[in-house]
Amino acid sequence: MKKVIYPGMFDPVTFGHIDIVRRATDLFDEVIVTVAKNPAKTCLFSVEERVEMLRDGLKEFKNVTVDSFDGLVVEHARNVGAVGIIRGLRAVSDFEYEFQMALMNRKLADNISTILLMPHARYTYLNSTIVRNLAMFNGDVSGFVPELVKQKLLDKFSKK
Repeated sequence: MKKVIYPGMFDPVTFGHIDIVRRATDLFDEVIVTVAKNPAKTCLFSVEERVEMLRDGLKEFKNVTVDSFDGLVVEHARNVGAVGIIRGLRAVSDFEYEFQMALMNRKLADNISTILLMPHARYTYLNSTIVRNLAMFNGDVSGFVPELVKQKLLDKFSKK
């Protein structure tokens, strides 16, 4: 059974992330979507909220689980028995960073591959920062995120 992880901040999860998961589920037996705990980044949503939104947004996929981790991605992959790490690649500008990370992860664990997947063209411009900024200024995010995420964004920004 081929198992991979798809790590990220997912602050919040977007339809672009979900599209990457869909593609990964077609290629692998099990996909573990893992929310990163990164103390160097300030997130709008807590880890628990991001896990909840991912579980809701990914409930249609029977071979997907959601968890969180603290530490090196490659160590988490090793701990869960994954053969690979899925990364989304939207544009050429993403490539250099992802290439460097893939080489470092290979150095740390040469038996774990990095798999770069491109989302559908309609999501190539989409990222969590754009969605957060749109929501902050009362823009309609319904075409970019699942309903629960939309509601949580409305809740967060109505309190500010």
